[in-house]
Amino acid sequence: MEYKRILTIQDISCVGQCSLTVALPILSACGIETAILPSAVLSTHTAGFSGFTFRDLTDDMPAIREHWQKEGIRFDAIYTGYLGSTKQVGYVKDILDTMGKEESVKIVDPAFADNGKLYPIFDSVYVDAMKTLCPSADILLPNITEACFLAGVEYKETYDEEYIGDLLSALGKLGCSTIVLTGVGYAPGKTGVAVYENGSIHYYEHQRIAKGCHGTGDVYASAFVGSLVRGKPLFEAAKIAANYIVQCIENTQNDPEHWYGVKFEPVLPELIRML
Repeated sequence: MEYKRILTIQDISCVGQCSLTVALPILSACGIETAILPSAVLSTHTAGFSGFTFRDLTDDMPAIREHWQKEGIRFDAIYTGYLGSTKQVGYVKDILDTMGKEESVKIVDPAFADNGKLYPIFDSVYVDAMKTLCPSADILLPNITEACFLAGVEYKETYDEEYIGDLLSALGKLGCSTIVLTGVGYAPGKTGVAVYENGSIHYYEHQRIAKGCHGTGDVYASAFVGSLVRGKPLFEAAKIAANYIVQCIENTQNDPEHWYGVKFEPVLPELIRML
């Protein structure tokens, strides 16, 4: 197996099992050298905790990139997650365009909305900025809400395959021809992933666990990216990540004290087996 190096750009929530504290161990478990560029450092994530600390690292990002360039450092893959500002989006676009190797793959997880609403920190200006990342990405990894905001399509809680097809087609016009759309469910108790590649759509359906967990989007994205960089085909990588996240959620269901994240670590051996 070729030894590859990936860069992931997102925040560090020191406690809470999301963002870089999820991406780093999962990508490493996939056998990939993992470099990080933190966009911010928080004492905890922002869902359910109060009084958390926050340190913005926006101004450090250009200097880090310049140092890497001087050292001749390049990456086989670049994977972006939660970004805290439009200024960071601009810096990250520059990194996507300049820091990859010739055959690098660039994956963008928009990470700014869910359940029909933007996260409180974001607004339409941020959405417009995020649209500028789409042409720089080889693969876009949104949920349905993020896809609707990016594509300018009305969000619907109830939908059919035609709606998802139209949504993916509209999103593809932003400049990214490959999209992995998460949280797509057509039947009660089911959800899945719609993979859009060069105009064709393939759908993988799996069990939907009613009681979700915080941070599952980050776990899914990391497992998907890890599988892809390990050489799995696009649709197979999407399936592996989906099966992994279901097992992670099931592993967390019977522990009411573990409300802040998903117990993904004990299931890493299963992810490694699937790879």
